Amino acid sequence: MSSPTRATGGPPDRSSRWRIPLPHSPAAVPLARETIRDILVGLGQADGPETDTAELLTAEVVTNAVEHTPGGPIELSVELLPQGFQVEVHDPGQEVPDGFTRLIPVQSAVPGDVPLAELAEGGRGLLLVRALSVSSGCRLTGTGKAVWFTLP
Repeated sequence: MSSPTRATGGPPDRSSRWRIPLPHSPAAVPLARETIRDILVGLGQADGPETDTAELLTAEVVTNAVEHTPGGPIELSVELLPQGFQVEVHDPGQEVPDGFTRLIPVQSAVPGDVPLAELAEGGRGLLLVRALSVSSGCRLTGTGKAVWFTLP
């Protein structure tokens, strides 16, 4: 795998951001999982619960982008924050996923917050994102939307 492109130069620090283009196909999912793991391991967060959770949640959000949006560019963005990191997946869709409210982050959501009927045929992946992340949300962009989550 080639190294992700960093948006900032120099050695990794707590203000680094990576932007990685992904194919709009199922091949994006393993690529995104590998990329997030490589970034976090490279920053000294070797295989641990945060890395495993980041990999799982990234795969869920990328899968949602591939399965539920029209063809077009998908981008994985990882930003280090003062306390943890944020992962965003940008896609060309304009629909806000069930369980997310436009522009309003969901803080430590409880699985019971989502009606079971909404989970009958899908939505379980985003329920995991809401339940396992510190915060998560969706915002519309000029070219689609960004679904994001933060982890410590």
